[in-house]
Amino acid sequence: MLGAEDDIEVVGEAGDGEEALVLARRLRPDVILMDLRMPRLDGAEATARILAELPRTRILVLTTYDTDSDIVRAVEAGATGYLLKDTPRLELAAAVRAAHRGETVLAPPVAARLVHRLRTPSVPPLTPREREVLAAVATGLSNAEVGRVLHIGEATVKTHLLRVFAKLGVDDRTAAVTTAYALGILAPPGQAPAP
Repeated sequence: MLGAEDDIEVVGEAGDGEEALVLARRLRPDVILMDLRMPRLDGAEATARILAELPRTRILVLTTYDTDSDIVRAVEAGATGYLLKDTPRLELAAAVRAAHRGETVLAPPVAARLVHRLRTPSVPPLTPREREVLAAVATGLSNAEVGRVLHIGEATVKTHLLRVFAKLGVDDRTAAVTTAYALGILAPPGQAPAP
């Protein structure tokens, strides 16, 4: 596919991550196109190992998988870019050239997913008990009343609330409840809870 490009030379092809590692050591390519899901050694691990030995090599992930976890694993492993296998040949060649120059290359759907992920606030999950305490607080109960209802001490209620405040980035009960409603952690009265 890239062999038709005058300025790109295909020097090797591997069937799995282990073979990619061996070939990279031997051939020392400028740019590697790496699939993610391969036998013996997956693409993210192969990427990390290759870059540990050959830090100047650029690795473009070329795969059919565009889940958040796949994208994050590849980027964390050091991939220069992330493309999907349906990328047209001319765009793929341009991406290889860009990677060779040290530029980051992302397929538009991948870039959109990353932007969405960065714009979506990440909140550490509340434990089931923290949710129970927060739900009870949302009904207007005092700490002592929450403790009686849940059969825990008032000091334990306060501890759970302090953890909830920290996780939600708030300073008081009202802000915790309001934020929990806004994020779908708690369902406002009369609405179904978020999944």
